[in-house]
Amino acid sequence: MAFSEFQMLSVLAEELNMRKAAERLFVSQPALSQRLQNIEKEWGVQIFIRSQKGLSLTPAGELIIRFAKEVLEKEERVRDEIQALQSKVHGTLKIACASIVGQNWLPQVLKKYVEAYPEAKISLITGWSSEILKALYEDEVHIGIIRGTPDWKGVKIHLFEDSLYLVDKEIRRIEDVLQTDRPFIQFKSDSNYYQEIQDWWRRQFQTPPKRTIVVDQIETCKQMTFNGIGYAILPAITLNGAEKDIYKIPLLGEHNAPIKRDTWLLGYESSFQLRQVQAFVDIIQKFIAQSSNMNHLR
Repeated sequence: MAFSEFQMLSVLAEELNMRKAAERLFVSQPALSQRLQNIEKEWGVQIFIRSQKGLSLTPAGELIIRFAKEVLEKEERVRDEIQALQSKVHGTLKIACASIVGQNWLPQVLKKYVEAYPEAKISLITGWSSEILKALYEDEVHIGIIRGTPDWKGVKIHLFEDSLYLVDKEIRRIEDVLQTDRPFIQFKSDSNYYQEIQDWWRRQFQTPPKRTIVVDQIETCKQMTFNGIGYAILPAITLNGAEKDIYKIPLLGEHNAPIKRDTWLLGYESSFQLRQVQAFVDIIQKFIAQSSNMNHLR
């Protein structure tokens, strides 16, 4: 198959609709249908089942689409590596990032990156730690930004740490938690964050919270807390200082030391050789240094 036919099959598999695929590919629907028939004839199997509702993949079609996508991904990697040899920063920077970092810290860094390297492209996915590590292992991204203490054998760069706070509109002291009937709002996480909170709570109170509300996103947890529904434990990265009428009590661990969360940049050695990745790491290091200087001046 010609390379353009791999792209055509990939778009068809994404849209599962002949009209929408034809629009994306800037070809007529009859021309697209004819090309698909030729490809199916070449393979000797039916790739898609046509119906009034659209297209659906056959088992053989799933194998062919997987092969087509692998070819496209390899081609993109080759292009990135070729562009990395040039003097300017080109290519696509592929990042998988913890949602909390993607919402609260990364946009400031990406803004500087885009301004400095306008010819570079960015592909960003956010999610839980397990999803980020999976994307790295499967070579879907160049680098991952993850919370906690990851077990990673490749390059691992420490970015920053931030403290944890008990946040509420009414509670002013940790001890008041035992008297309140307000719910403890928690958010789901697949990292060790949830376990850290549980361990701290047991050491501090030796009894479970009276009421709990569990949500699926940290941003939901934050907004519910800021609206006075209950109290939560949030990392400093989510608190920008603009919150009104909110009490923030630092969580203390052993020897009264603040409990903190680490954020790491992960990747394979080969990825850090790409110019767009090198440039991104440089931007991050400058941003962290500037932020540190600003904090010292305050």
